[in-house]
Amino acid sequence: MYVILIYDVGVKRVAKMLKLCRQYLCWIQNSVFEGELSEVKLRELELRLNGIIDKNEDSVIIFSNQMGYHMSKEILGKERMSTDNFL
Repeated sequence: MYVILIYDVGVKRVAKMLKLCRQYLCWIQNSVFEGELSEVKLRELELRLNGIIDKNEDSVIIFSNQMGYHMSKEILGKERMSTDNFL
């Protein structure tokens, strides 16, 4: 499935979040990741994210779509990393 993950966490947890998310998805912009994940890998990522975040302060939003190829993407300005193989 196609996944977009966005996070907003405290400064102390930013490096851990970046490192973890880069293990599963492509980093496309500050605190924004995208890529293809299986259902199992997505659940694994969610469990690991829950081990890092402070649920009283931090926010993680995960958009997922079983049919990601039906989405369109437009980039204005500089692209951090090419993700043409995803969409």
